[in-house]
Amino acid sequence: MIEAGLFPVGIVLLPTGQLPLDSFEERYQELIGECLELEQEFGLVYADDDGLRDVGTRARVVEVLTRFEDGRLNILIEGGPRFRLTELTDGRSFNTGLVTPIEDDDDRPDESGIDEALRLFGLLRELTESEVEVPDRDTPQLSYALAGKVELAVEDKLGLLTETSERSRMEMLQDLLANAVLTAQRVRRASERASSNGRVDLG
Repeated sequence: MIEAGLFPVGIVLLPTGQLPLDSFEERYQELIGECLELEQEFGLVYADDDGLRDVGTRARVVEVLTRFEDGRLNILIEGGPRFRLTELTDGRSFNTGLVTPIEDDDDRPDESGIDEALRLFGLLRELTESEVEVPDRDTPQLSYALAGKVELAVEDKLGLLTETSERSRMEMLQDLLANAVLTAQRVRRASERASSNGRVDLG
């Protein structure tokens, strides 16, 4: 158990995922500045009107995108290992807490499950004409590597973040990718209809 600086925010960062983050409050400017100076990670925890969640992700600053005159930083962060927040602490201007690492259960997905997730990911990539890189099937915690490259709802990301079985996460991800594929197909059909003014070409 260690004490870590915490950044409560209304986004969910998955392991291996990357997100932009704006340190708009002075206390979080202090936290990020300290992490940059000491090359340390901080804990990113989802927070809403119900408060902080007890599961978060260790985050490191990959790149400082913009430095504003008022001290704000626009940064790119990358998710690392997950942690469980066991107790909030005080003494700093920013939030801090005692955290413990979260380990996955020994529950690997079936090869067929991996194949299906990669197939759906590839199909979604094709439908959206995305050039995002496809993770290697042997990537540790492949479910997170795939999910981190797809736009998902907060609730879905929280579900993946708290799940400790890679097999269960892969099954959850298959459902999420299948729904995303259906949505992308509907968007493409609507776009094609719009480009033809809603008419069917019989020639």
